[in-house]
Amino acid sequence: MKVQISAIFEVKSWNESPFDEGANLPKLTRANVTKIYSGDIEGMSMTEWLMAYAEDGSATFVGLERVAGTFVGREGSVVLQHVGSFAEGAARGTLTVVHGSGTNDLVAVEGDGSFLADPTGSVSLNLSFV
Repeated sequence: MKVQISAIFEVKSWNESPFDEGANLPKLTRANVTKIYSGDIEGMSMTEWLMAYAEDGSATFVGLERVAGTFVGREGSVVLQHVGSFAEGAARGTLTVVHGSGTNDLVAVEGDGSFLADPTGSVSLNLSFV
């Protein structure tokens, strides 16, 4: 059964630090982020992003996020893979459910989606419950 879900999120903590930077090099950083979800997802998440910043302040990022809570009435957690970019005050990206990452009622979930943070956050997922 395929289900379209949407939720909003609030960033509760953001801890970012460079792990490689130098003259004439794009700054590389790591950010550990905690979010609270509401809507079709009720719960919280931990995300680890790796980012490469351009001189103009834009960035490209990849990350992994474990979201735990209730997804349209089903309890458990999933890991989402992020690929995206940040420019002009907004982060946009694609999401993919990591195969085999679901727990409890979400053990066989598959899907993909997108997110937007501008500075409020929203996520849209297309999930298949097998």
